Amino acid sequence: MEEDEPPLQPRTQIQGRVLFLTICAAGIGGTFQFGYNLSIINAPTLHIQKFTNDTWRARTGWPLPDHLVLLVWSLIVSLYPLGGLFGALLAGPFAIMLGRKKSLLVNNVFVVAAAVLFGFSCRAGSFEMIMLGRLLMGMSAGVSMNIQPMYLGESAPKELRGAVAMTSAIFTALGIVMGQVVGLRELLGGPQAWPLLLASCLVPGVLQLASLPLLPESPRYVLIDRGDRATCLAALQRLRGTTEVMVELAELEEERAACQGRRARRPWELFKDSALRRQVISLVVLGSAMELCGNDAIYAYASSVFHEAGIPQDKVQYAIVGTGCCELLAAFISSSFPWMSYLAVSCIFAFILSFGIGPAGVTGILATELFDQMARPAAYMVCGTLMWTMLFLVGLGFPFLMEGLSHFLYVPFLGVCVCGAIYTGFFLPETKGKTFLEISEELHRLNFPGQSQDPMWKGPEVIQSTEL
Repeated sequence: MEEDEPPLQPRTQIQGRVLFLTICAAGIGGTFQFGYNLSIINAPTLHIQKFTNDTWRARTGWPLPDHLVLLVWSLIVSLYPLGGLFGALLAGPFAIMLGRKKSLLVNNVFVVAAAVLFGFSCRAGSFEMIMLGRLLMGMSAGVSMNIQPMYLGESAPKELRGAVAMTSAIFTALGIVMGQVVGLRELLGGPQAWPLLLASCLVPGVLQLASLPLLPESPRYVLIDRGDRATCLAALQRLRGTTEVMVELAELEEERAACQGRRARRPWELFKDSALRRQVISLVVLGSAMELCGNDAIYAYASSVFHEAGIPQDKVQYAIVGTGCCELLAAFISSSFPWMSYLAVSCIFAFILSFGIGPAGVTGILATELFDQMARPAAYMVCGTLMWTMLFLVGLGFPFLMEGLSHFLYVPFLGVCVCGAIYTGFFLPETKGKTFLEISEELHRLNFPGQSQDPMWKGPEVIQSTEL
């Protein structure tokens, strides 16, 4: 046995390398891109507003009123989550028709088009190009935010699925930090370089286009959706770094048998199926709590929040960079003492940090673990639509909450976090170390107490089309 042990170490290294490269290739053009574009828009705020006013003056000979400049700016910001909503609706059909990996690659078409619009907007004298570019980047984020965790969750072994799921949150945080750093005045945040700042979203897209084609497709998608056993076996061997994958392949075959005779679910069908009651409720409650906890509003309105907390104006941009290094909650702060402004910043950092440890990473994998192969794309469509709608509403209402509640701004968000924690503790089943089939069976027992097996699991021998 001692002579047989040395070959196992290279296999482990190969598995770690291929899986790591898959995570990086999917993440750099996925959640990294989302976080990057979420944060870079904060730095050129004044420059884009001035450009909008100057452009209007050049066209008409009259300056644009301040309230209309603010309206155009709010549209530029809010078109990102609106595009995300459209992208989330595209993610399900993309994942089924193109596959997980190819969907991520095709998604970069939106990135390239947006980068071109951003880069030439100033030269063309068109703030409408910025608005269209933000819409396209939102669509890209909406697609990738749904397909990346689906792809990684289906590619990772069950022992590492939770850890791999957390990488989505890590890449989001890395994107936010990178966007904040690149957006500093000393780099691309100046009055002349801001078009390059917005167009820099092209770099992660090019990196993904160069690396992801070299990596395997999701083995689960290849076998269950396409029925290609040979390609599935090859993908498993590459991802695991060993030819001894027959046990895992047998588990996939068992899941495939459970899905026989069934087509892919449509999003609205999830709400009608009593066998998916617990899964849908968990997805809606925890997905809503993730966005309504107020974390993402910090990034969009960081300057205003830190200014209200008492941070000097020339130090605000560096405090904003600090938010990207953490990820959840500051309840309320007071300015009664000079040192309280810095305590406020510390609370915001702690808020964001705890968000990254919990909701940011775990919620993204829920649709992968709680739904089977036929319902998973539709579940991600529901989750993505919910996320981007909530993000839009929070971004829209946050300034009014800040004006009305002042130092008690985060008390409503605190209530949302408490409710989410209670639901997680009492109603969400544990999925760690379980196969997708074992999770489905446990959820079936919770949805139908007293029954041993769902009749839908007995189907004909031929797998039908999985088209939406």
